[in-house]
Amino acid sequence: MDTREAIANRIRCLCQEQNITPNKLSTISAVPQATIKSILNGESRNPGAVTLKKLCDGFGITLGEFFGTDEFNALEQEIR
Repeated sequence: MDTREAIANRIRCLCQEQNITPNKLSTISAVPQATIKSILNGESRNPGAVTLKKLCDGFGITLGEFFGTDEFNALEQEIR
């Protein structure tokens, strides 16, 4: 799993935990639906920090809470 997949999975899990749709997340976070769709479909190569912060605000969590999971801690460094 790479970072993009981990981010998409985390967003899906948080939506499920909070019982909200990606469309509702768009409304409460002020992130365009197309951007969220792009992240979830793996089309976004590098979701920006500002976008992720807005999504976290929509979820009512911090960036630390977003990234503070075993899934992110287990990621290997990506070498280009």
